[in-house]
Amino acid sequence: MKLRIRIKPGSRMLGVAESFQKGISKKSVLAGVVMRSDLIIDGFGFSFPTIGGMDATERVMELYSELKREDLNFLCINGCVISWFNVIDLNRLYEELKLPIISITYEESPGLEKYFREYFPDDYKRRIEVYRRNGRRVKVRIRTGHEVFIRNLGIDVDKAVDVLNSFTIYGKLPEPIRVARILAHELSKKLIKAGILR
Repeated sequence: MKLRIRIKPGSRMLGVAESFQKGISKKSVLAGVVMRSDLIIDGFGFSFPTIGGMDATERVMELYSELKREDLNFLCINGCVISWFNVIDLNRLYEELKLPIISITYEESPGLEKYFREYFPDDYKRRIEVYRRNGRRVKVRIRTGHEVFIRNLGIDVDKAVDVLNSFTIYGKLPEPIRVARILAHELSKKLIKAGILR
């Protein structure tokens, strides 16, 4: 069932992106940025998934919960596989949060299943199951002229494109995702340098 979607000047997206350094830290930094469709930043938060783990779904829900926001209209995630093959269960997120979800990526890909088998021989079935359940990506063109790939839950493809267009100024990245990536990268560097994120 699709939720009813309205994009208004005060509509808010939670954009989620991460940063990690494999081999240096066991945790990545997951940043979430709340932004209105008039591109005003209205909040942010962090959580810390395990690199190579399978806790990304919980960490996204934790980030959402700790923001304590009842006014969010959309969740946009920078890919459903983060932190070195830590797979986000988009269906579980949608069921738990009751929020339209757009997972966005930017390049053609033959898929990740062979890497699950290669790097996680004892745990690849669970990762593949969640990954397949997330569904296939759809190629769309946004108003900046760039093509991106999306998975959409609780929102149809055309409306998802409208949402992305409302939050994208240039290039391929919606502004909440772009800012979340910057925050995650900078915090990751500082926490590693301080010996905290180990």
